[in-house]
Amino acid sequence: MTYQEALAYLEWLGHEMLRARFGLEKIRRLLAELGDPQTAYPSIIIAGTNGKGSTAAMVEAILRHAGMRTGLYTSPHLVRVEERIRVLGREIASGEFAALATRVRAVSEALLARGEIEARPTYFEFLTAIGFDYFRERGIEIAVLEVGLGGRLDATNVAPPFLSLITSIDIDHEQYLGSTIASIAREKAMIIKPGARAVIARQHPEARAVLFARCRECEVSPVWADEAVEILGCEPDGRFAFAYRAASGARRSIRLALRGRHQIENALVAIRAAEALRELGYAISDEAIRLGLESVEWPGRLEILGPSSPVLLLDGAHNMAGARAVRAYLEEFARRPLTLVFGTMRDKRITEMAAELFPLADVLIMTRVPDERAAPLELLLEQTDDLRRRLGRPAEAVEPVEAAFDRAWERTPPEGMICVTGSLYLVGEAKKWLARSRGEGDRRD
Repeated sequence: MTYQEALAYLEWLGHEMLRARFGLEKIRRLLAELGDPQTAYPSIIIAGTNGKGSTAAMVEAILRHAGMRTGLYTSPHLVRVEERIRVLGREIASGEFAALATRVRAVSEALLARGEIEARPTYFEFLTAIGFDYFRERGIEIAVLEVGLGGRLDATNVAPPFLSLITSIDIDHEQYLGSTIASIAREKAMIIKPGARAVIARQHPEARAVLFARCRECEVSPVWADEAVEILGCEPDGRFAFAYRAASGARRSIRLALRGRHQIENALVAIRAAEALRELGYAISDEAIRLGLESVEWPGRLEILGPSSPVLLLDGAHNMAGARAVRAYLEEFARRPLTLVFGTMRDKRITEMAAELFPLADVLIMTRVPDERAAPLELLLEQTDDLRRRLGRPAEAVEPVEAAFDRAWERTPPEGMICVTGSLYLVGEAKKWLARSRGEGDRRD
């Protein structure tokens, strides 16, 4: 397949979420036919409701600065599917992606023809197989894997036990994971396995109890990355500096590259993960930890694109915990007037997310994300009607998304800020819009 044919085949496999089928039998059989590439290197697997992508990026950056040949697998992508699969911080090339997609497709079709799998791999399973195979092909020393959804039945969870990280757990994806913190924690806890090590972020008491029980069941002694730190200050754009106590007992200080107070918790998980690896014999210095955390990039999470007037802030907050983090950031660091461009998925807690974000906006623009799961404008207006009436805040409902971004730019003076939030898919559309407006684009075949 060519690159474009590979993209078309992925789309033909069906929507990543709406067509998802959770289970490990198919991905295990597919990987076995590929020679079990996931066994060629150790993998750090990361689950959680929020912060797992940021933490994955932090861990990978630390390991790279320690001189290791790293692989990073994350989801979803913002603009290009290749963003999900990186070696040494660089995306898989489109030609390499097409070649591996061709191979994985041929193997899966052969398995299907022989009756050894009941259906073709899902979108996420297909990409996971490509990622594992690419990492083996490129001879990586260690992989960092972000769980797609949940943990227990996620395709990444076929990686052999090594090091499991769990970031903060909150309510999200209730139709798949359950409607309580405890039920969600039980799904995510299953990435902790006998023979592995575990590092766990600060948690709700219910989640902590579930995670601790899983650790006891697996005879794993977890490291709890939940200690207090000393805030040393912050940049005007919300990048914090803090001091922490290293495993050696020494006091260390770091200025984070990623914005938002909540990134301190994610950084602590990354730090404790690096220290756990050091105990296993990996040469990771405190300097590598500092350089990794002070240089890491993770697009779409309190990302400021610019310089521009007004400032354009992108954050893919798509659940209540994410909305609270964005609100906390805007309360401390937003420029005024603030224009909020909001769009999300129809299965999200729209009313509650709006209650966190809408009171901060001087101008409110709602739009529909171009995705099958997206909440239509009628639903957004209906579920936020009472809130908007109480706030006395009129809203504009604009689609397509490009028109919503154009309108936000028209309504916001140079000294103000535009915040695009509610969905990573919306953030991806904002990036495409900005690239087009600058005359940029993806010219690959």
